[in-house]
Amino acid sequence: MKEAIRYLDNAKDILSKSKIEDNKYVDLKYVKSACGVAYLGILKAVDEYLLKKRFMEKNLPKSVDAYREMLKKHLTVHNGKLLREFEDIYAELHIAGYYRGLLRHTDTVKAVLNAAKKFVEKIK
Repeated sequence: MKEAIRYLDNAKDILSKSKIEDNKYVDLKYVKSACGVAYLGILKAVDEYLLKKRFMEKNLPKSVDAYREMLKKHLTVHNGKLLREFEDIYAELHIAGYYRGLLRHTDTVKAVLNAAKKFVEKIK
């Protein structure tokens, strides 16, 4: 999971470039970028898990729906909450944070990044 953690660390570095005023990030470009990189870290963590389970790289998921299927089939056997956590992270990091740029409050962004880190730690 070194690569996934590296993505999450990079997301924090990107986020640190934005100024903060009134507990909100001023430059949403950095927030969006950080959320996008953190989400890629989540996908990388799932990929790394599957590769450890002897999946071939060419068979790794290529869409969010394929990731959902892989989580259902190979990871939720161990922890049924993982798929729900993945869905939350997808909605918060990818859709709200990266795609729509809706996350502004520092506490919210930090909480979402923390949830991403906990997800990665669960599938080590």
